[in-house]
Amino acid sequence: MSTAPARVFAARLVGLPVFDPRGDQVGKVRDIVAAVRSENSQPRVLGLVADVFGRRRIFVPMTRVTAIESGQVHTTGLLNMRRFELRSTETLVVGQMFDRTVTVRPTGVVGTVYDVGLERARNRDWVISRVAVQEPGKGFRRKGQTHTVEWRDVDGLFRREDGQGATHLLAALTDLRPADAAAVIHDLPVERRSAVVAGLTDERLADVLEELPEEDQVEILEALDTERAADVLEEMSPDDAADLIADLSPETAATLLDAMDPAEAKDVRRLMSYADLTAGAMMTPEPVIISPDATVADALAHVRNPDLTPALASLVYVCRQPLETPTGRLLGAAHIQRLLREPPSTLVAAALDDEMDTLRPDASIEQVAAHLATYNLVAAPVVDEEGRLLGAVAVDDLLDHMLPEGWRDNAPRPGGAL
Repeated sequence: MSTAPARVFAARLVGLPVFDPRGDQVGKVRDIVAAVRSENSQPRVLGLVADVFGRRRIFVPMTRVTAIESGQVHTTGLLNMRRFELRSTETLVVGQMFDRTVTVRPTGVVGTVYDVGLERARNRDWVISRVAVQEPGKGFRRKGQTHTVEWRDVDGLFRREDGQGATHLLAALTDLRPADAAAVIHDLPVERRSAVVAGLTDERLADVLEELPEEDQVEILEALDTERAADVLEEMSPDDAADLIADLSPETAATLLDAMDPAEAKDVRRLMSYADLTAGAMMTPEPVIISPDATVADALAHVRNPDLTPALASLVYVCRQPLETPTGRLLGAAHIQRLLREPPSTLVAAALDDEMDTLRPDASIEQVAAHLATYNLVAAPVVDEEGRLLGAVAVDDLLDHMLPEGWRDNAPRPGGAL
């Protein structure tokens, strides 16, 4: 390695961009892989787990890392694009070591691991050299004292532990986007994944579930108690919740729908009533809907909602009462780009695209794709025979259904291996 700090801590490596020799970003660091031989031999750092384009997780050997500096990881560019799989002799530093209960031998202090220091040894191998330990908190909301000690002074670092917590692993995931957090959670051992899921809020878990492969979604949801599973489904977008419930057994699906808030369950049931891979099944029943007397300022206030995807925020639908789907008659849609050019006090009705073609709920996935492509749209309204707005199909939902099953794991990086 040509350039490297004397010591690097694992928590600071997670999320760092990985660059090739040309300066192009090829991925992000997700974890560190260490080889654990015994309690008495210093663990060797074998490499990094990185996400590359298409969210394929690969192994980057430390021999391919040329520099770690300025919040970046640089590589030789010679990377094997085969999907990473953890071997029985290997340990994920963040995924498995964090939150492990250990004892500091010289002092007798008992605490949990919250970070691990990595250094390059004289033989040029990377090794785990330091362990950051936090004692249990004393008193209400008081954090326990922290210690950073030599690896050899720690007992229990490599011992598998039943009921291992997830406090520090959750902290490492806090600043990651849902898709990135989902990539980390996907690779965790079952017991660690369960601990992380238990520590996530319902809203955060819902966001992460939407980014996980279908089999992971089902496995996680079925492991939750009925009340929490229903709460998480309520936090998901109705179309994603409908897709997930459809993958469950009929008995489990019925139980969860009954446990959900009736209003939330009603939207999900309506989406599930449409045939698979149709506009009705793919649409969201919660686009931005306003009345004819709403102003541009009102519309812009609605699209500032941070929970809206960019696609759904691109169009505002003007409808007669009621304004919840199924609405009154759809009068037209206003493009956000047009609204940004209008005075805030102008009525949205004056900026309507009242000639926008609509989709019927039974439109096939091919018809939806052709419609969006023909009119250069990222979202389109879905209406019934009476012209009432039922929802909107966004391009991101369309892609989720058009891409092959397992694309999250198997999508190759454009251009092949580096």
